[in-house]
Amino acid sequence: MNLIQRSAAAVVLAGGLLAAAMAAASQCPTYYVDGRPPEILNPKMEAGTTELCYGVFGVMHSGVTRTPLWSAEHLTAANLDAARELSRENAFHAEPRLPVNARAELADYARSGYDRGHMAPNADMPDRQTQRESFTLANMVPQDSEINRHLWAGIEGVVRGMAKKEGDLYVLTGPAFIGASLQKVGKVLVPTHLYKLIYSPRQHAGGAYFVENKAGASYEILTVAQLESRIGIDLLPSLSPREKQVMLRLPNVRQRKDRSK
Repeated sequence: MNLIQRSAAAVVLAGGLLAAAMAAASQCPTYYVDGRPPEILNPKMEAGTTELCYGVFGVMHSGVTRTPLWSAEHLTAANLDAARELSRENAFHAEPRLPVNARAELADYARSGYDRGHMAPNADMPDRQTQRESFTLANMVPQDSEINRHLWAGIEGVVRGMAKKEGDLYVLTGPAFIGASLQKVGKVLVPTHLYKLIYSPRQHAGGAYFVENKAGASYEILTVAQLESRIGIDLLPSLSPREKQVMLRLPNVRQRKDRSK
């Protein structure tokens, strides 16, 4: 092996070790593209964060907002087929793995006027255990009830339809807190916007739905790069800047008639 070959081999080895180290930074890397979780670019946003792993999704929880910063799923057609057999059983609960001074409580949402809005949806869960896990408040944000029950339900349904056609998708769902005038319900920060990012490993492309958290809002469709610039999180760190500009074709969304929360 000559010097150039040795150098090339060293670069490949270093790259592999770096990728492994980054994957090891998450306790549940299977929910992320190339095993790499998002990287928070704003140091203030990183304060008080805790990673939580569940049966088919993972959460990065913020003790500052008392919401997830994102919920991550490797959404598969097989899990969705199983989920169709389950009836909905509401089981909202505070997350026992989080300290009391950093988590949301049921009392925070009571009479607030906001829904407890799932980030990783109940209807994606393949069994009773994962369904119950999806009802942790660590997977919830205060969500406008009209958006949650109509437009957001439509977005979730469209993504499930895509996953069934593609076979599998990586999905990141979370809140955005944009601007200085932020509200709270109890001790929980109310997001100004919500996003759902979808990445297709088959098409090597991603895209996102972006919705203001208020009645009557419509959705925007963004590239990965556009979404990242708005929320201050590198959501897909294994993709190059050029790859983040490649737009996954996302279906139009029809609002659902209603769903019970």
